[in-house]
Amino acid sequence: MEIESPSGREKKIRNFIMKYLEELGYKVLEWEYFIAANPRKKLIVATHMDTINAKPKIRYNKKYFYGVGVCDPKASIASILMAAKSNLDYTIAFFCDEEEGGKGSKQFVKEWKWGEMAIVMEPTNLEIASKHFGGFDLEIEIAGDEFHPSVPLVGFNAIERCCEIIMKIKSLMNATPLKIQGGGDLYVTPRNCYLKLDVLLDVNERLDEAIKKLEFINNFGKYKITDAYEGFVSRDVVKVIEEALKMSGLEIKHTTMPSWTDAQNLKEKFDVVVWGPGDLSHCHTNQEKIRIRDIQIASKVLVNLNKVDV
Repeated sequence: MEIESPSGREKKIRNFIMKYLEELGYKVLEWEYFIAANPRKKLIVATHMDTINAKPKIRYNKKYFYGVGVCDPKASIASILMAAKSNLDYTIAFFCDEEEGGKGSKQFVKEWKWGEMAIVMEPTNLEIASKHFGGFDLEIEIAGDEFHPSVPLVGFNAIERCCEIIMKIKSLMNATPLKIQGGGDLYVTPRNCYLKLDVLLDVNERLDEAIKKLEFINNFGKYKITDAYEGFVSRDVVKVIEEALKMSGLEIKHTTMPSWTDAQNLKEKFDVVVWGPGDLSHCHTNQEKIRIRDIQIASKVLVNLNKVDV
């Protein structure tokens, strides 16, 4: 955690990981946006090196470590590095830029020539995320009428219209407002209002059908969809992580990954599942936390992956 690694500035953590693995005897291969060791293996375990761009306030209360990045992704990095002392017999990879554009996993899919299955480590409370939501970012701009707010309505208020649109969208799909911006200190209704939402789609929801539901927005303003991706379901790789959990004496639980991860890029080439220590709900906030015990448990599972017949 003392090595800050926001997206685009992963060099220090990258060098730390490379040196650590090389001292253990691994030959680390290096590309612009990822590093990896143990080529020519069927199974890949990967995580990312970057955090969001926030200054972490690290603290410890004898049970949890707190701070932005401590769980996403530093707990997963620590789990892999601890397990690496046991001479791992599968590929381990570390990606840049997961919190921004996913350049690391994109380049890995293009450049890495080996492997069939992948486990992407992200906070899942050590539950197997075998289902993965789809989703997209939705940006909306609504034009309004400027008028003195003390007189009877002579047009429509762009902020009020955005609020109405939020409720309409939430009635149609799983959407969370991330940003609303409009108006100012002048005693006048705003000329326009900007809105950004994060939209999640169940694995059974088609992306094109969800987008069609938003065409009503054209009656009030304009909108743009970015970073759209389809949901998917993991296949045989689930059995691999299940077996390692059994060997570690852990209960097998399944969950759904509601957020974009590098698995969305890796699924184009590999049978991929998401699994790892920590709780996603507080990630990216100062309440982000990890229990050291969960890192130790995750590391034990990664060691036991060596014993699974892949």
